[in-house]
Amino acid sequence: MRTQVGIIGAGPAGLLLAHLLHLRGVSSVVLELRSREYVERRVRAGVLEQGTVDTLVEAGVADRLLREGLRHHGIELRYGGAGHRVAFEDLVPGRAITVYGQQEVVKDLIAARLSYGGDIRFEVEDVAVHDIGTASPYITFGDERLDCDFLAGCDGFHGISRRAIPEGVLTEYERDYPFAWLGILARVKPSSEELIYARDDRGFALHSMRSPEISRFYLQVGPDERLEEWPDERVWAELKARLETVPGFTLATGEIIERGVTPMRSYVAEPMQYGRLYLAGDAAHIVPPTGAKGLNLAVADVRVLTEALARFYEDGTTDLLDGYSETCLSRVWRAQHFSWWMTTLLHTFDSDDAYGRRLQRSHLDYVTSSRAAATTLAENYVGLPFDRP
Repeated sequence: MRTQVGIIGAGPAGLLLAHLLHLRGVSSVVLELRSREYVERRVRAGVLEQGTVDTLVEAGVADRLLREGLRHHGIELRYGGAGHRVAFEDLVPGRAITVYGQQEVVKDLIAARLSYGGDIRFEVEDVAVHDIGTASPYITFGDERLDCDFLAGCDGFHGISRRAIPEGVLTEYERDYPFAWLGILARVKPSSEELIYARDDRGFALHSMRSPEISRFYLQVGPDERLEEWPDERVWAELKARLETVPGFTLATGEIIERGVTPMRSYVAEPMQYGRLYLAGDAAHIVPPTGAKGLNLAVADVRVLTEALARFYEDGTTDLLDGYSETCLSRVWRAQHFSWWMTTLLHTFDSDDAYGRRLQRSHLDYVTSSRAAATTLAENYVGLPFDRP
């Protein structure tokens, strides 16, 4: 087989790249290790920046998102027995976030690709990339070979793409946090119309949602926490202890339908390209979920890569391809800082560190009392425009 761009990974990055390239007349084949059912059911982040929503609308794949997504114009920071709303409509007019599950974005992109006969292969085995430093790279999988002009590694942190880059080429930056998130999905109506980020001495908690009937919650727990140590009764008791800290707020409880523990870490690989291989999304960088940036960074990468590849096929120039990594990394590091900042602002690091707790309280007071500080949070949370890093 031959195609112009071979894409490894059928997550949001790979599927959106394939769709955007199709709109620009560039052919691609998408290869995915997992089954279609698995990738469509895999629950991940659900907060879409303004620019991500705009990109999906422009690409013609947002009908269901606009119909079912929950548009939010603010978030609440809850600490010290009070809630403080960060009002996006006032601080960054015209920009907001939309709550719409990542798996729903994946479903929409798969449906769009299949509607025009795009080539996507699920459950492929023994995927390997070859000759990535040459002008004739190719992919092998099973007993087949796919020749390409370019390769896009969109296969996540544990995928094969980044590991195919020769040793010594990449500089890797990483940080592990001394806690994890216990996340649950519950069949219960949200107790708040907007997301609540709660800082409590017991640990961080997040109240989110997926639909008018389904809520999403997170608890800060130990890095080696085991799910069997968290029966339903303990989960709800701890959520209540951390969220029912303001007068008049009662947390609704219900059936827990899914749960999992997510490690908290930051990672960046530089450069995000080698030869004819270009990394996008989690294959190149990951962030702690506190800032809701993972999926949105993948979309930003894909926008840059689409334009670079389309320009190459239009006029043969490689300046955008040559500058892909530098362009993406300016935004990646801004998101890394924001995610680190939100994480350190809201989590308990050491219960005996009174000095650290007072610093956190001072910073929270500043963010909730200073328009300039609140604007910094708001514009980073809803996503910087794409004409900025």
